[in-house]
Order: sequence, then structure tokens, then C-alpha cells
Amino acid sequence: MGDQPEVAAIRQGDELDWPRLEAWLRAHVPDLPGEQMEVAQFPRGTANLTYRLAFGDLQLVLRRPPFGKIAPGAHDMHREYTILSKLWRAWPCAPRAYAFCDDAEVIGAPFVVSEYRGGGVVIFGEAPESMAGLPDLGMRLATAMADALADLHRVDFAAVGLSDLGKPEGYLDRQVAGWRDRWTRVASEECGARYEAMGERLAAEMPQSGPPALVHNDYKLDNCQFLPGEPDRVVSVFDWDMATLGDPLVDVGICLSYWRFMRRAESLGLPESRVFAQLYAEHMGIDPDRLRWYEAFADWRTGVAVQQLYDRFRKGNSADQRLANLGQSVEEFIERAEAVMAGDTA
Repeated sequence: MGDQPEVAAIRQGDELDWPRLEAWLRAHVPDLPGEQMEVAQFPRGTANLTYRLAFGDLQLVLRRPPFGKIAPGAHDMHREYTILSKLWRAWPCAPRAYAFCDDAEVIGAPFVVSEYRGGGVVIFGEAPESMAGLPDLGMRLATAMADALADLHRVDFAAVGLSDLGKPEGYLDRQVAGWRDRWTRVASEECGARYEAMGERLAAEMPQSGPPALVHNDYKLDNCQFLPGEPDRVVSVFDWDMATLGDPLVDVGICLSYWRFMRRAESLGLPESRVFAQLYAEHMGIDPDRLRWYEAFADWRTGVAVQQLYDRFRKGNSADQRLANLGQSVEEFIERAEAVMAGDTA
């Protein structure tokens, strides 16, 4: 993935009961080869734990929630399985899920097993070697991401059997209320009042949602996979544990929130966030000015999520040292949310 190794040795503290896992897989996943299971870890993620399982030439992906106490409704592996066991038939960017286990006795938490899509590129920072120097790279990536997201939002979720995935009516109300509740569980003294005030404002100025659609809920560049040297089409989208039915503009707001961080990689040459907003808006026939509330909501929500990760580390529930400094970025997200609500969307 990029110029970094795709997988690595298991991080200390992230080991699972491998023999028990292998026994479960052989009992529940058809046609596994006889070779002994080999395991590596995808090292980039900071929340769910993701592993590559190899049985000879056959490779699979396992995802489970992080260790420690998690917020209600977060890291929903059954939700991810439900979506990916069906969506792949209608939207080729969705990896196919093969199995779900709700027995925490196997590896300590529910988990989902899905297909492994090798040979692709996930961009975590600067341009990967296969794309470095390509003309108009940033605009091509932005266009591909807008195309893929618009295509997802056009999927007939009823036709693929996902009508029961969520309750679109009242979706935004539940989202704001839920994230306000999460903040109270992990709140920091430094930004507590500002996060509470923004939650109140978002609830008071909530827009009217249009027709519901499938919502990925964490759509960003490093959840997208491209083919090496081919930035014009997203071939896979990962991390579906928060997906639901609801207001599709939430996905756009999330991507806009992440966009300023992605633009820091100069070799990508990404355009300003408003260009991505315009590309998506043209696909869907909407006014891009409608997206301001959704971007502010995403900034605020992401700040809460970052605080959750930091809180997990400071309580000793994660061995991932990358989380040690996350608390410093919580203020940046609330500053951005406040700026967006004030009309600063540069």
C-alpha cells in the first residue's frame, strides 16, 4: 500500500488465539485449503483490528473491534457482515464477506471474515511510487472518489436486501444525539464546553434530509483502494462497520472533513475541498452550499471519535503507541467545526 509494506508482524498486545480461530474458520468457511494458517496484521488502522489470514494461496481478511470497552453501537462487525455479504453483487467496490462470528469465546470479540483484495494501492500519505509524477493526479483522485461515492448513493438498497439495515427517518437526529452522548463518556476538560456547545448548535440548525441512501459513514482516501498507476477509478472501499441507511450527504461531509489532512501530502496535488464538493454535487444535482452543516458535523464527530481513541489508550485498553498523542488533535477538530459553521470553508 503506497510505498509502505501492506502488512506487518502482529503488534505486541494485538495477538489473538490463533489455533482456536483457525479451528472456527475451518468449521465455518467452505473450501479452505489444508495449509496451516499464517497471520499478518494491517498496521495502519487505529480503531478496529485487521488481520490478513493466509491458507496457502488463499488469503482472507479478519476484522474485530479494538480491545477494551467500546461505545454502544460502535465497531459493529455484524453490520459490516450484513452489508458486505450482499452489497458486492450491486456495487463492485464492496469486498465480499464470507462469515461472521458472534461468539466472543473464539478471539475475544465478534468478528467478520471477508475477501482479500490484493494487488491494489491504498494511499495513506504521499503519492505511491506507481502514481508519483502522473499528470493531474490530485484531480483524478478527487474525481474517482466523487464518482464512486455517487455510485454508492445510487445503489437500490432494497433490491440488494438491505432495507432493514437502518431507519432513515430521524437519522440525523439520532446521529447528533448519539455523538453527543459519546462525548459525555470520554470528555476532556480542555474542550468539553466547546464540544457541548457545538452539539447543541448542530441539533438546532439541522437540515431536512432528502431521500435515504446507503451511507458508508467513514468515506475518505485511505479507505479507498486503487490499482497501481491508475488513479481514475476506485476499485475497493473498506471499513463498513458504521454503514447504515440515512442521509447520504453525511458521507460527503466526512470526506470534506478529512480533505484538509489529505491535502497536506504535496505529491498528491489534491484540489481544494470545494472542488470535491462540486464534483459530487454535479453528479447528484444538488447545491454544494447544502454541504456546510454536514462538514461541520463531520469535524465535530471526528473530534469525538479521536477523543474516544485517546481515552482507550490512556485507560490502558490499547497497546498502540500511535494513540498517545491523539488528545492534542481534538482541539483542532472543534476549531474547524466552529470555522465551517461560521462560513469558512476554504
